[in-house]
Amino acid sequence: MKKIVLSTGILLTVIFISSCLYLMNLFSQKPVSIDHYLAKDLIKKITDSPEYMTNLGVFDNFGFIFRHNERLSVQTSDKRNENYKQNLNRLKILEGFDESKLSKSQKITQKIAIFDTQNDIEAYERFKYHSYPFNQISGNHLNLVEFLTDTHPIKSSNDARNYIDRVEMFDEVLLENLSWLKAQKEQEIFLPKFVMDHVIGQLEELIGYEDSNNPLMQIFIKKIDDIGIVADERTELINELSGAIKDNVKPGYQSILSFMIENYKYANQYHGVWSLPDGDDFYALRLRTYTTTDYSAAEIHEIGLQEVERIGNRMKEIFLELGYEVNKPIGEMMSDLNENPEFLYEDTPDRKEIVIKDYNQMVKDAEQDVKPYFFDFPESPVEVRAVPEYSEKTAAGGYYQSPSLDGSRPGVFYANLYDIKQTPKFGMRTLTFHEAVPGHHFQIALNLENDELTLYRRLGYRTSAYTEGWALYAEQLGVEVGMTKSLYDELGVLQSEMFRANRLVVDTGLHYKKWTREKAMEYMKKVTGMSDTEVRVEIERYIVWPGQATSYKMGMIKILDLRDKAMKELGAKFDLRKFHSIVLDQGIVPLFILDDLIDEWINEEKTVN
Repeated sequence: MKKIVLSTGILLTVIFISSCLYLMNLFSQKPVSIDHYLAKDLIKKITDSPEYMTNLGVFDNFGFIFRHNERLSVQTSDKRNENYKQNLNRLKILEGFDESKLSKSQKITQKIAIFDTQNDIEAYERFKYHSYPFNQISGNHLNLVEFLTDTHPIKSSNDARNYIDRVEMFDEVLLENLSWLKAQKEQEIFLPKFVMDHVIGQLEELIGYEDSNNPLMQIFIKKIDDIGIVADERTELINELSGAIKDNVKPGYQSILSFMIENYKYANQYHGVWSLPDGDDFYALRLRTYTTTDYSAAEIHEIGLQEVERIGNRMKEIFLELGYEVNKPIGEMMSDLNENPEFLYEDTPDRKEIVIKDYNQMVKDAEQDVKPYFFDFPESPVEVRAVPEYSEKTAAGGYYQSPSLDGSRPGVFYANLYDIKQTPKFGMRTLTFHEAVPGHHFQIALNLENDELTLYRRLGYRTSAYTEGWALYAEQLGVEVGMTKSLYDELGVLQSEMFRANRLVVDTGLHYKKWTREKAMEYMKKVTGMSDTEVRVEIERYIVWPGQATSYKMGMIKILDLRDKAMKELGAKFDLRKFHSIVLDQGIVPLFILDDLIDEWINEEKTVN
């Protein structure tokens, strides 16, 4: 008899969808537990977001039910206000659960959900219009394109038509965004001038694309050719998409472009959010949300200065070991290395392909090297791809996209290869450790695959302090366990850590100490030795994403402090694999929760004979 085996992806899909439908049927009933309540709440949020459903992937086999792959979210003012009211009710319900009756895991869940909800409520009540939905690195004009080209699946003719349906919604989404910009204008909140310059340039480029070089069309043609769409249908689909780009995409972009041009004279002359209404309080909330600590901007600035000095001293030691004369600032010495042809790829037509191949080999090497230091490993694979050309001029040096829940899409580490000086060979391993193994991919994929966690704990909460703190910790771990192959590789790791320590200084400098963009760029260039392109992109990122950049180093510091504490108190009983499991097994948590988890583990280990 033939044995029938369900693939992990199909089995997960069945279980997940069944659970969703079961929970949705219980929406009108009183929640019997905090896990039940938060699962219902999360399912509602997921099913309200067609993009989130597509990103998860597990709904795609049931597209005929949910029809999510043919829609985009349209965030109206009424919808945002309804979300706020739901958050008020959510907080009341969460606080109503009797802590004495909750399990250990549920107590953690309650603390996380209350912390997250309180921050969302304060953000809406006091700072509704303080964010920048159109900016040079992750604005909606870019996000819409990237979502369609990178995430929307095309495995059939129906998927291709859904792609076109979504493109036809661009103008509807962007017109709603325009309404938000007009409301923001009433609060006298405008983008800094240089951000407007970037966005205007990007919009003009997106509008000016002919079909032949429009990424929406290029990727679409590649995907339908990959699945073998027959000639007549292929022509029909391409013509329909061309019409949607002309009638829906370009008019939508034009409406935003016109607003930017008309209001250019009002552009904010300052660069930090201190210049916005109640800007200092807004920044304090951003720091609390991203670092999950109560450190003030002044304290974080001072920590950054101390870390810059400490890391710089170690870099000097390595330069001396390598035989260099340390007769200039470390930043200048690193800048010289960055420009040394010995450490750069030749600028050939196939440079990007060569770099990506080398990165993928580094991922494979890292997967082997970390085996002695972890109990659990992700089932989802990870691969390296180049950042899309339409966003590489302003994108960060690297970023990670999580795998789909059903296993149909791997985790992806995107490497920015726009500027050849962005990819010195001695810095590639540390970026691999950070974005892939044992960094983001390890942590995020393990979290998604962890069946011991509730739905909320797997998908319902995110914090940069934990995720980015872990990824930066992963870089140092690479040095500690011998994953770097030379002292130059260690310099690459230290340059990366110096970069993150520098962020504590420049982010608080911009948004608290009233630094200009130029002053922050000058400081970063001097301290890190990064290329002019990297420095500009990074500083401009911090300006439109206040507070987030501080989370990396603050998270790393916490993880290292907790590890040092455990090593000191446990002595010979300390097991690095167990420490990593404690940090990773509870999913994404605020740092104050991680504190409690490690303390509890230390106490438990002490009692074991």
